[in-house]
Amino acid sequence: MRYKKCLSLVLIVLIVLTATGCNKDNIVKDNFSNQEDKKEQIEYSPVEGGQIALPLTTFNTLNPLMTENDSYYFFSKLIFESLFEFDSNLNIANKLADSYSIKDGGRVINIKLKDNVLWHDGEKFTAEDVAFTVNTIKYASNDTIYKKIFSSALGSYNNSDISRIMDVRILDNYNIDIVFDRSFSNNLETLTFPIIPKHKFTQGKEDKNAYIKAIELKEYTPIGTGPYKFVSYEKLKTVNLEANENYREGKPYINKVVGKVLENEDLTLTAFETGQIDVTTSIGVDWEKYDQSNRVKILEFVSPNYEFLGFNFNKEIFKGEKGQGLRKAIAYGIDRQSIIQKVYLGHGTQTDVPIHPDSWLISEDSNIYGFNQGKAKEELAKLGFKDTDKDGILEDENGKKLSITLTTNSYNSLRLKAAEMIASDLKKIGIEVIKDFDENLPNNLTEEMVQKQWEQINEKINKGNFDVALLGWRLSVIPELSFAFHTSQIKYNTNIIKYSNETMDQLLVEAFNASTRDDKIKAYGNLQSFITKDLPYVSLFFKNKALLVDKKIIGDMNPNFYNPYEGIEKWYIPKEFQQEN
Repeated sequence: MRYKKCLSLVLIVLIVLTATGCNKDNIVKDNFSNQEDKKEQIEYSPVEGGQIALPLTTFNTLNPLMTENDSYYFFSKLIFESLFEFDSNLNIANKLADSYSIKDGGRVINIKLKDNVLWHDGEKFTAEDVAFTVNTIKYASNDTIYKKIFSSALGSYNNSDISRIMDVRILDNYNIDIVFDRSFSNNLETLTFPIIPKHKFTQGKEDKNAYIKAIELKEYTPIGTGPYKFVSYEKLKTVNLEANENYREGKPYINKVVGKVLENEDLTLTAFETGQIDVTTSIGVDWEKYDQSNRVKILEFVSPNYEFLGFNFNKEIFKGEKGQGLRKAIAYGIDRQSIIQKVYLGHGTQTDVPIHPDSWLISEDSNIYGFNQGKAKEELAKLGFKDTDKDGILEDENGKKLSITLTTNSYNSLRLKAAEMIASDLKKIGIEVIKDFDENLPNNLTEEMVQKQWEQINEKINKGNFDVALLGWRLSVIPELSFAFHTSQIKYNTNIIKYSNETMDQLLVEAFNASTRDDKIKAYGNLQSFITKDLPYVSLFFKNKALLVDKKIIGDMNPNFYNPYEGIEKWYIPKEFQQEN
């Protein structure tokens, strides 16, 4: 299954080490640990200086508009800025925009730009740069990352060419109108692309050749407005940045940032553990082992990875009011907290809707189905199911056993364990679960085997050869859900459960068309209420991740799945630890 609606937001790194290098770095780590034990009570004040190393995996361009590498996507946020950025609640916060107003029923966004912004080469940032960036994105091919984000914001059933949707009217150097050909609720969210400098790519006029230069993949020299400016790039080795002394919010405390380019993601934690990098995100779920480390601080956050049970609505058992009652019984009957604790070691956030738990749009209906076997059995009894032969499995009025198949990609070990627990829970409320998956992981499991199984599951789901599927989405920061639930998306196989409901379609359209932020909250509240009522999916949880940070780095750290380096310009390293590098 393609993760059509997502921005993949994983921060991973690989490093190959010699035995000599490991020994040397372990000495450095141990020395720091001893010092930290003695000084853990000391309160430090922000101070300039020092260097930190951040992970990068192999990428093909430094161009922020063209990259599809997750690690450089995050890293580039140190160099480039957007009109707006997402805050900790995934709402819109001003960045290069000083203020905004929404006009013409949501079709026009008037933006007053900050007038104290300089590009890293000393030129002034103006409205011309915004217009040029928009025109460049419109010129670029449809598979670029920001055109994909824009498509996500537009909704699957209402997709169209960006060149006809968005335009820029320059009112003066610091005032612009962003004009859309329609009103839609995610208009501000689309304006989170990095702004690039027009003067770098144009020679007197803006034309096709300027756009071609601006989307160049090779020999690209980044010039942004962010807290750090580009110094050098040693291909496949390092990207070097230095603090922007002219940053409008003050020069960052840490002088230098080194992005270490590593071949792939397999040995991320080894690189962090040996001191080759100072920050990384967790892999898997077992990061408690760092709790006892004097060198590491752990900052947990909710990822965009959402797990769910999807029902095949072409199956009679899930149709109509009886099908709705069965889905409700299943929702009550699964002990999701037990799965989170036992399988994911507590690193999950339970939810009943596919809206990120941190989102400003989340409603009171986001978590109403607690584990309750009594309620689950009541729901099944209302539907006429009874255990007439006393074998623990319910039968309908015709004596047919209540039996469903459960399909999943079991070579994902965590999902396999979750599937086993779900089957056990449902049996306890009288539902027989036939396991349509391999219960044993091969001893020699390879990536190729995992991928082959996933392709087989994908084919099975697309053909409708399943009852219930345990799967997951990596959801976009923009909460546009038409891809999963709108009737029009059945033919594109993103509505994999073949769910068709006129009320749902209308609520999705209303959420899309909301012209104000208040209307958007109301529309998404109504949408979530219907999702929890009709249960096209039984939502399980969002998986959590963690940012692992060397304790020599201090500051207000607020990692999130959209920007793990949030607030990096305010991080600092006390003088006594600045030589650790």
